[in-house]
Amino acid sequence: MRPVGLSLAGVVVLAAAGGGWVLLREPPPPATTAPPAGSAVAVTLGDVVARQQVNGTLTYDGAYTVTGHGGTVTRLPATGTTVRRGATLYESDGRRVPLLYGPRPAWRDLGLGVTDGTDVRQLERNLRALGYTGFTVDRHYDLGTYWAVRRWQRAARLPVTGAVPLGQVVFLPGALRVTGHDIGTGRPATGQVLHGTGAAPVVTLDLDPAVAPSVRRGDRVRVTLPDGAVRPGRVTRVSGVAQPGEQQDGAQAPSTIPATVRLAGKRFRMLDQALVQVDITTERRANVLTVPVVALLARPGGTYAVVTVDGGRRTAVPVEVGLFDEVAGTVEVTGVTEGTMVEVPAG
Repeated sequence: MRPVGLSLAGVVVLAAAGGGWVLLREPPPPATTAPPAGSAVAVTLGDVVARQQVNGTLTYDGAYTVTGHGGTVTRLPATGTTVRRGATLYESDGRRVPLLYGPRPAWRDLGLGVTDGTDVRQLERNLRALGYTGFTVDRHYDLGTYWAVRRWQRAARLPVTGAVPLGQVVFLPGALRVTGHDIGTGRPATGQVLHGTGAAPVVTLDLDPAVAPSVRRGDRVRVTLPDGAVRPGRVTRVSGVAQPGEQQDGAQAPSTIPATVRLAGKRFRMLDQALVQVDITTERRANVLTVPVVALLARPGGTYAVVTVDGGRRTAVPVEVGLFDEVAGTVEVTGVTEGTMVEVPAG
């Protein structure tokens, strides 16, 4: 297995130089330790997981732009701000332009008399999510929608009309983490106003083409963060197209396969572009017999044995090995029975 990118040692050095890369809201799981040399441990029934280790980069999912539809920009959010549903993306002519969630951008005025459409349903879903009732979430803008819009506009300090003109709100797929402004205050609010990313932390991977075929969408992963904490996640995307490497000192770097990992658990603060290590689960076997890897004895011909302990009697027993779990420090074996005590060699 060929790791991609820098080694884990390089990650730790960079983390120390940067100082405090990540603030976790939950403690990491305890590290697995090998049994002491000279001890005896039982053969146990458990799960064994095979993993590929690659290096990745912490970042945020998605790239989005916010487009204005008239007026003068009078206020912009600070870069690094995360704007969520109902909050202000920017101000135009002194009036706030809120963010609402939805996959489709606004393209027309919405109000009584408009033809039915998915944009109406998108607006109604946001009204419902913000706590407004009295209407049916569908494609039709009726009186129930009209009165809900008025109540929302009053609470949001917008002109109370019961209609939503083009430019009064911005629809994006989710929360926006602002990364830059495209125009300054005092400029016409037309065209691209600001840009950013999604708020969900992800890990991007540049996979070696030799490793990529064994990585699939849905694979479970363990991500080791720069402070040593471990977070679970899953592979959400694996590109089917290789990306050519960059030119470095006149030489072409090898091609890579882009992939993305979504982190599980509670949100946490992080430094964008921090380097991490990713263990990708490529195979899992449940309820198999396992022993510590350190209990294996290598024999001629690439075979293995373990030393069983029964009272004062020690016996070398040939075993066949299956999957190795490098993180847990265990290996799948056949040739012994559950509960048999095996020796960990003294060196």
